[in-house]
Amino acid sequence: MKEPAQTTHKAGFVNIFGAPNAGKSTLLNALLGEQLVITSAKVQTTRHRILGILTEPEYQIIFSDTPGIIEPKYKLHQKMMQHVKSALEDADVAILLHDITQPVEDFEQVLSTLKLKVPVLLILNKADLLKNNKEVEEVVRSYKERFPKFEVFAVSAKDKRYVDRIVPTILKHLPEAPPFYPEDSMSDRPVRFFVSELIRQQIYELYHEEIPYHTAVIIQSFEEKPTLNVIKAEIIVSRETQKVIMIGKGGSMIKQLGINARKHIEEFLQAKVHLELFIKVRPKWRDNDNYLKEYGYNS
Repeated sequence: MKEPAQTTHKAGFVNIFGAPNAGKSTLLNALLGEQLVITSAKVQTTRHRILGILTEPEYQIIFSDTPGIIEPKYKLHQKMMQHVKSALEDADVAILLHDITQPVEDFEQVLSTLKLKVPVLLILNKADLLKNNKEVEEVVRSYKERFPKFEVFAVSAKDKRYVDRIVPTILKHLPEAPPFYPEDSMSDRPVRFFVSELIRQQIYELYHEEIPYHTAVIIQSFEEKPTLNVIKAEIIVSRETQKVIMIGKGGSMIKQLGINARKHIEEFLQAKVHLELFIKVRPKWRDNDNYLKEYGYNS
């Protein structure tokens, strides 16, 4: 009897790099078909390296969303850039994401900070912001001429236009290998991490100026009960004046934050949630190694 044909399985690590606000997290969510990582119109939303795992019968792609590449001003920023460095070391394929509306010189500046030794997909994001397809094609052509070693194409991660071209291109470069993670895994991060990130996302949405950049969110307790999950979270700020702003007049702002965050956490957990928020002042926490370690910025 004829033996059934052996099908090959591919698996590997695909790491996403780019400037702040290029749309890395939006692209990862589009590739996974899930709202896994938080997004915001504000820059520097992503602080950690977050794995998103896409598993199909023939392949497993472990995507890695990294913080936007910046010049560090605080120890927090240094920790963020360490995530970028570690992602460079284990990539099988690199995605360089660039906002198509921004100058090519901005992309070259990011590129100069990366020492890439793997196949590169140069993806020009936010194609929806250009006037028409002809303009998009002209920009893509100019990048192909300037960077002939890269595979170049344009997408709109926001509305998922042309995103379906990415995975087949990646698979051309991935090695044959068994899966690295169980097929039901979506990430290497625990549920608590994503809950804290959802709270932080709502801080970015609700507050302005420097407030979001001075905050960290720590889940103090997460109790699963038969009818609901009881979650207690601390929000860390740098100054008393920031605490006052976060609370708002008569507690109005912290109340709204709780309402907004609870809604998104319930959608994520698919369960009812009782959420309690507390605000704590920790001066200069972004430059304090002990605080950074306590708040999870060493991993």
